[in-house]
Amino acid sequence: MTQPPPDSALRDRRILLVEDDPTVAEVARNYLRSAGFLVDEVTDGFQAIDSVTAVRPDLVVLDRKLPGIDGTEVCRRLRTFTDVPVLMLTALSATEDRIDGLESGADDYLTKPFSPRELVLRVRSILKRTVDESTPEAPFALGPFRLDASARKVSRGGDPLELSAREFDLLAFFLKHPNQVFDRETLLRSVWGWEVGDLSTITVTVRRLREKIEDDPSHATFLTTVWGAGYRFDVDGADAESAAEGVR
Repeated sequence: MTQPPPDSALRDRRILLVEDDPTVAEVARNYLRSAGFLVDEVTDGFQAIDSVTAVRPDLVVLDRKLPGIDGTEVCRRLRTFTDVPVLMLTALSATEDRIDGLESGADDYLTKPFSPRELVLRVRSILKRTVDESTPEAPFALGPFRLDASARKVSRGGDPLELSAREFDLLAFFLKHPNQVFDRETLLRSVWGWEVGDLSTITVTVRRLREKIEDDPSHATFLTTVWGAGYRFDVDGADAESAAEGVR
């Protein structure tokens, strides 16, 4: 199989590969290194947490099934102290595995058995959204939200929001397209860069994002559901909060 050519913009980005199957680890390591990445490897969940703290990788490729503690628990613990992007490897037929991984804070998933070429492409897709662009975007505000896309920072009412890479990408997309309705297929293409994928990925990420930006996630005022159509970022809700803050 032909390997994807190295991407100079992402060369020497550091990947932590967490995989206890030596055959899978060898193939993944070789493809990632051929694509220009630096790769560190560990084989269990406890080592993964220690390595993220010590090495500070740019992305973690994390197997769902691990000795010690499994990948979902590793991801939950990582999310208590870092927003490093996580690409989780899950079993092909286990939908609940994929959903659990996303709920735990993973930014993306790849089902086993997987193509090593697709692994490299997924890693690139995530990293390209987290590196600085050659022409930085100017920060802007919408209601109580302030987005600095180039620095990958966003705040609500002056308070920084701690978001995973995909949560940030999704919120940034909505802030740039207020009052527009997007179905899940469009979000999958526009934010994830996938032509085909599990639409539950969108549902789970929207739920996680609401938990971080809404006062009451079960009654969203910003990221609202338009039944039968998709999701919309409601400027009226944003403006209402911004006005309320102004009179406090």
